[in-house]
Amino acid sequence: MSTLPFRPIRPEDDPHVAAIIRAVMPEFGASGPGFAIHDPEVGGMSRAYDRPGAAYFVVEIDGRVVGGAGIAPLDGGDGATAELRKMYFLPEARGKGAGEALLRHCLDVAKAMGYARVYLETLTGMDAAQRLYERVGFRAIPAAMGSTGHFGCNRFYLLDLVPGVTTPGA
Repeated sequence: MSTLPFRPIRPEDDPHVAAIIRAVMPEFGASGPGFAIHDPEVGGMSRAYDRPGAAYFVVEIDGRVVGGAGIAPLDGGDGATAELRKMYFLPEARGKGAGEALLRHCLDVAKAMGYARVYLETLTGMDAAQRLYERVGFRAIPAAMGSTGHFGCNRFYLLDLVPGVTTPGA
């Protein structure tokens, strides 16, 4: 597992997290319309996740923020579904186990918050991330859920946190 520390986001992290999102997404061809890079929350992540049912965490190397991920209610969802949001890491944080450790932490947080399942959206080309999602138990589903506005995404995943509770049609 990762030796890189992570912690809840703080307001002073906002410009660093925004810069990470704005650097990493174009690296994978996700800079045009329909991608999370254009979400209004990108410029103020600490405020966006300072609400019930939401949490965002940052990963650090030598005190510098190098990645993050969060959980929030799925927009347009059923109330029992969380969305894994804005999980991005700078190249120097990749391959160190930070993504898996933070993903598992987010899933634990979602379960503790009472969510029954976690949904995520990604796209072709983010292959390492998709292998990670599948390794921790996410399954590919055929279509988007909720109303995230991320029409540029073309891969969708779902993980049931509560055994026996599944999403109809997923």
